[in-house]
This record gives sequence, C-alpha cells and structure tokens, in this order.
Amino acid sequence: MKIDLPKFATQEETFDYLAKHVDEHIHAKKSEIKQADCMIPNVTTLEDIPHVIDKADGASQPDSIKVRAIINTSNVMDSHGDVHLPKLWNKSIKENRFIKHIQEHEMSFKSIIADKDDLRVFTKEYDWKELGVNAEGKTHALVFDSTIKQSRNAYMYNQYKDGNVDNHSVGMQYVSIKMAMNSDNEDHVEYKAEWEKHYDSILNKSDLDRKGYFWAVYEAKVREGSAVPLGSNYITPTLSRTKDTQGEGEEEAVDKTLQAYINFLNK
Repeated sequence: MKIDLPKFATQEETFDYLAKHVDEHIHAKKSEIKQADCMIPNVTTLEDIPHVIDKADGASQPDSIKVRAIINTSNVMDSHGDVHLPKLWNKSIKENRFIKHIQEHEMSFKSIIADKDDLRVFTKEYDWKELGVNAEGKTHALVFDSTIKQSRNAYMYNQYKDGNVDNHSVGMQYVSIKMAMNSDNEDHVEYKAEWEKHYDSILNKSDLDRKGYFWAVYEAKVREGSAVPLGSNYITPTLSRTKDTQGEGEEEAVDKTLQAYINFLNK
C-alpha cells in the first residue's frame, strides 16, 4: 500500500506527522494486499536498468519455455516507499503451498502462467551486477523457476519466449514492518536508529535521501508473483536458462547476453 501524505512545507513537518500516525499507517499497510502500482520509478542514482532475456530453444521444446523470473529484490526502496529486507519471504515460502506465477495480479484460471509442479519458488542472494545493475552490493531475491506451457497460457508463453517480460511484481501481505526516518528530533530516536540500521545496504540512496523516510519490511506473506508491464520494484528482470537448476541457491551460469552487458558496464 502506498501511503499518501498531506503536503508539508518542511521535511521535519512530514516526520512529525508520520511519527504521530505511524501505528495507523502500519495497520493500513498490513490490511491491504500489495501489488504493482504501475508508477514510473524516480531513478536518479542508477543507469537504465537492463532486463535481459535469452530466447528459448523453440526447436527442442516447441510448447514450453523454462525461465527464471526475479519477482522481488531486497535492499532497494520501491515506489511504495518500502524497503524489503533479506529473508522476509522465508517463512511464507515454507508455509504456502499455493503460490502461483500469474499475469498482472489477476487471480483467475486464464491468467495463471505456472504453478504446482511447473513452479519452484525460492530465495537466492545475488550481487547487483548479476542482475545488470552497475553497483556494488548484494540483494536477496525472490525467485520463480517456471515451466511456462503454451497450452496453459499461450499469450504469456509468447511474451516470455519473445523477450517482452522485463518486470515482475509480488502480490503480498505485510506481516512485520517498521518506520525509518532520517530525523534528528529527539522524539524520533527509534526511527532514526532504524534508518541508520539499513541505510548502507540500500541501493538507491539518492531517492532515499530525498524522501527522508521509508518502511522497513521484515516479514511478508507471498501470495503470487506476476509478470507486469511496470512494477513497484524496477529491478525484477527475467533471467533465462535452458535447463533446470536443482536445489535452492545453487549457482547457475549467467546467460551470455547479460554477461556481455555486465562486461560492457565494467569497462
């Protein structure tokens, strides 16, 4: 849920308002299902984020394509003002047997892309550069390994096969969330401590500094992961591979197209 605040003349007035209403804002966020808001992110610290997919070998498997989709990444402030923290999905993944890979957050039979035996959901730590971001640091990603069948969802089968899916979004419900603020007011000590606790690990610091606060999400329930035209978190690409990867967190070779781009960035 994106919190809309009144307009204030100063950032300190914003901080005071947030501190007074923090409990009701957290309650409101927990009561909603968070999905993509289709807002253009205000990216100021990064180059354009590449979302690269290697087309599948249609000759060997004409009716299905196997893809690795990055559904969500931690340590980046999204357009909801949220920073998802590492390991926030671990409990939910173990408990929810009905997670689905769907189209644009539409929970209907015609919009299912993959589920059951065709979907493996796990988390994996990546360097930002492995996801095409020219920055140092790491992220904890929510990953879907999906076998997408033409017979199940022909439209999305073709979208993935043709390399058109470059953004994903998680359908989720907040469980544990805290407010963080860059305030020097002595009444805001706990919020400043939360800010300082996570600041160094967050990727888009210029956006963070401009906003002056964020919501630190410690735990959330994942309901589904969606292919979307534009997600709240803009670092959610499709990574393609040609065979299954066995075991959570197992290393895989970076596809040649993505590796070439990373090499170009590092010149």
